Amino acid sequence: MKIIIGLGNPQIKYEFTRHNAGFFMLDKIQEKFNFPAFEFNKKFNSEISLASSPFGRGCRVLATGEGAGVEDNKILLIKPQTFMNLSGVSVKAILDFYKLSPGDIIVIHDDIDIPLGKYKIAVDSSSAGHNGVQNIIDQLGTQKFRRIRIGIGKTPEEKEACQISAHPPRARLDSTIKSKRVDERSSSRVEADSYVLEKFTSAELKTIKKISEDILEEIRKFLIL
Repeated sequence: MKIIIGLGNPQIKYEFTRHNAGFFMLDKIQEKFNFPAFEFNKKFNSEISLASSPFGRGCRVLATGEGAGVEDNKILLIKPQTFMNLSGVSVKAILDFYKLSPGDIIVIHDDIDIPLGKYKIAVDSSSAGHNGVQNIIDQLGTQKFRRIRIGIGKTPEEKEACQISAHPPRARLDSTIKSKRVDERSSSRVEADSYVLEKFTSAELKTIKKISEDILEEIRKFLIL
């Protein structure tokens, strides 16, 4: 059995926000590979779609959460409804119920450190400050699981433009840089938190859709291992 977990926040107001890139990709997987509609599962506090094999065909749903020990060729899509920072609670409950290991899952999530239009595959790597991923690591007691990190960050060109517009003249910068260093770090964290909760612009959404085909191919490879 394989489990694909997309991270995000529940509620309509968070739909299509940058932080919900994981939910967005799970919807793409459900659509592309003809999975059943998502149904809320109270036991796991998640929206789930559990499909029979073979991979790629429309299948029966076992959305009640009953049936530990189902065949190895099942595929389970998971959208935790715990809010991002407690995603690991749902993930651990599911792994415990089905008696699976972290090696049986792949987690899809946003990553502000990767430019929009790019993605990276990670295995056995730290959360890099992503609270949802960190909670999964804390709950499972390991970081040895696969992740697809979807870039939502600014491109190098956008970062350069922001730096040019934000910096004061050199003389003024030299006289104030030490006193501002702590404030800038704090401000940067606040700006990042706000940025990820903003909705994708129409142009950004087009870029995410464009790379989704490559990500879907990565998912296909994972599912047929």
